[in-house]
Amino acid sequence: MKLNPSVVSQLALMVCGDGKYKDIFPYRSSSYLTEFFRNIDLDYIHDGSTRRLWVQNVLDELNSKENKNEECLPSPEIIKVIEQLLYPSIFITNNPSVDREKAVEMMNELLKGESLLVKIDTSTEIPKLTGKQGDFISTAIDERKTQRTIIFCPDVFKLPEETVDLNLVAVMMPFSSDFNGVYDAIKESCRNVGVNCQRVDDIWKNSTIIQDIFELIYTSSIVIADLSGKNPNVFYEIGIAHTLGKTVIPIVQNFNDIPFDLQHHRALTYLNNNEGRDNLQKALEKRLISLINNRQLKRDK
Repeated sequence: MKLNPSVVSQLALMVCGDGKYKDIFPYRSSSYLTEFFRNIDLDYIHDGSTRRLWVQNVLDELNSKENKNEECLPSPEIIKVIEQLLYPSIFITNNPSVDREKAVEMMNELLKGESLLVKIDTSTEIPKLTGKQGDFISTAIDERKTQRTIIFCPDVFKLPEETVDLNLVAVMMPFSSDFNGVYDAIKESCRNVGVNCQRVDDIWKNSTIIQDIFELIYTSSIVIADLSGKNPNVFYEIGIAHTLGKTVIPIVQNFNDIPFDLQHHRALTYLNNNEGRDNLQKALEKRLISLINNRQLKRDK
């Protein structure tokens, strides 16, 4: 992966000890910039030009390189730079305001948007850049009770910049005029409990619809999925939602449309007529209110 140019610019300031990082990271004059890179086996010699711009150019070059072993991490050279910036011996200076703990905090704040995290070994104090454990996007599991997590970097989808919107409900259903009334009932139930709902045809952010679908599920708090008609796209989208740990509310007109692998999940059944859609709206409101109240209780504890 390649770091965002704005992140690289901030790393350049950290290397120089300039800007808002002054006195947090050690200040480096020309000769010390050369020494910094030589200490990590990178043969760059400062040419006397403006320090920050020179470092920026060096980091841009390093950032353009590939990481063939870890696609979810920047180039090995950039990793060396980041880890060297936080190496314990770097902070043994005559400047009492230089603060390694604050430096680690600022580094991780900078790298948060890149899904990266620097961890400090408690026994050796050596820093190590890793794939960040990530923003907690699961809504079906209490974050505080989660003992084991997995970190993955999808090849098919691009992770969105946005995080979870607790007031967003994603709706996955067949694209057919037969379901327009059903979608209207879903939208009304969401409005009545004070949350927003979106279907992928309500948005157009990306060039591919599957990326829009992924982002909608990723950023949603709850997913409502209509399994009616055994639509394979909906099944695929439910798989994405379950993998991301989303709370999924299945709805269906005929219970026989639910495949075996999903039959252990409770589903709301409805008839696609005026009375049936009214009943679906009321049932969804009760379920949504229950989920919202339960979420609030967890947050208040």
